[in-house]
Amino acid sequence: MKRKTSLIISFLVLAFLVVFGSIKGTDFFSGQSAAQAAPALKLHFLDVGQADCILAQLPNGQIMLIDAGNNDDVSTIITYLKKQNVKKINYLVATHPHEDHIGSMDSVIRSFQIGKVYMPKATTTTKTFKDLLLAIKAKNLKINTAKAGTVILNQGNLKINFVAPCGSNYDDLNNWSAVTRIQYGNNSFLLTGDAEALSEQEILSSGANLKANVLKVGYHGSSSSTSPAFLKAVAPKYAVISMGTGNKYGHPHKVTLTKLTNAKVQVYRTDQDGTIIAASDGKNITIKKLGSTIKPRAPNTGNTIAPAVPVAPTPSSKNYIGNKNSKKFHLPSCSTLPAEQNRVYFKTREEAIKAGYVPCKVCKP
Repeated sequence: MKRKTSLIISFLVLAFLVVFGSIKGTDFFSGQSAAQAAPALKLHFLDVGQADCILAQLPNGQIMLIDAGNNDDVSTIITYLKKQNVKKINYLVATHPHEDHIGSMDSVIRSFQIGKVYMPKATTTTKTFKDLLLAIKAKNLKINTAKAGTVILNQGNLKINFVAPCGSNYDDLNNWSAVTRIQYGNNSFLLTGDAEALSEQEILSSGANLKANVLKVGYHGSSSSTSPAFLKAVAPKYAVISMGTGNKYGHPHKVTLTKLTNAKVQVYRTDQDGTIIAASDGKNITIKKLGSTIKPRAPNTGNTIAPAVPVAPTPSSKNYIGNKNSKKFHLPSCSTLPAEQNRVYFKTREEAIKAGYVPCKVCKP
């Protein structure tokens, strides 16, 4: 009789705990609250050298990929995605058509199921860009325009939208960058591609909500991005800079790091920390450093296609470097040099001016 009574009491206590636990939102078997067990948003800033590639694992189970590194990052990116059990990329974003952002995207498209593709209305004549378009065409995918105001997803407490590009005509492809903002509960992330000061000013003028806990620093930490007013509007707690060790551009520039330090932003760098994962439960953000996920290699030099130049680029002919997009020419030591594929080399200042180029206001050649 006593044994029966004991069993009945034990059963009633267990039933009470289960009911009480469900009321209070606590799982007594795992020790986790409902809030702790909430689906996580994870952003992986892949270590792809002097390039960008961001994998977003959304709390609704969907996958987003923003940029896909250089051409020679194919194995690194595809291997990493497969290790994360990625089978379909629901949202694929090419921020702008520079090789260090779209280099491996054609291979990504061929390797995974693809949902929607987003790209700004910017074009270039490089083989890398043409390869991307051919891969998109081969799968009968439609290109959706990435521009300010476009909402990618708005589902419960998860919203993803573009805040740039705001304009429709830029001399520099960097300012075409699709700038993505992800809001999950009380946490937000701003992913800026290579957007420079001009684009940042347009975003500020648009009145878009820029507040973010995590900022992916623009243009690999170049001094031409992360303007003071923009940084103040974003007011991040953390910043991630994607760049390669010993890159020839000097990224991240000291002035950018100083601005971030003065704003009391905690900085993570793929050249020092390897792949970086920022995880959010909608309330709190945790950041994990995986260390290098790529084999040591020489700094990326951009496109393998030789630039169209007025003279052969021998050491004696690199006295001045022109930007084919902005039509400005620079000293080789300038902090705002264009990517390799956008360069034109001149022997003399007079040659640059005669070709229709104007002096850079930063280095004043």
